[in-house]
Amino acid sequence: MSFTLPVVYLARHGETEWSLTGQHTGLTDLPLTQRGEQNARRLGQRLKELTFVKVYTSPLTRARRTCELSGYSAVAEVDGDLVEWDYGEYEGRTGDEIRSKRPDWQLFRDGCPGGESPAQVIERAGRVVRRLRAVRGDVLLFTSGHFIRALAWRWIGLDNMLNARSLMLTTASLSALGYEVNLSRPVIRLWNDNHHVVESEGTP
Repeated sequence: MSFTLPVVYLARHGETEWSLTGQHTGLTDLPLTQRGEQNARRLGQRLKELTFVKVYTSPLTRARRTCELSGYSAVAEVDGDLVEWDYGEYEGRTGDEIRSKRPDWQLFRDGCPGGESPAQVIERAGRVVRRLRAVRGDVLLFTSGHFIRALAWRWIGLDNMLNARSLMLTTASLSALGYEVNLSRPVIRLWNDNHHVVESEGTP
């Protein structure tokens, strides 16, 4: 019996003050800016023609508010594994600030002192992937930029995340994971669709 291959849609949260300044925002629970709220509503318009059997959101305010303004809070389940990378001592710091003391630092290779390593993040992403693959039907996730990159990397079967740094994401963007031909061939179907976003930016 044939069935339509499922798709996992990945919605990055809307803009925050720290996404504007480029500060690493892991577990700090920031609200959306006014423009972030506007773009979350526009994301909802982008999604309105789609149907989902499951919707999950990170417990962080910026993701839950994006979920709410997009119109999915009534059906969304909170999943603690969808939180952003724990940046530890680098929380709130920009990449330039970090590299002024550690010039060769790369998040997807080195992780963060006092926070998560790439191996820990990819393991967490793997747990999410296993749960998603058990769902028959399309799924929508609301989460954060660096974790979305890790999730996409794990979805296509990769563990070494160094090159995941090349996957740019703007706030309130939409990406999608799925399959080519059959369930044994996972692919990235869509990346960083932000045509619905007003004055988008690509910071962490």
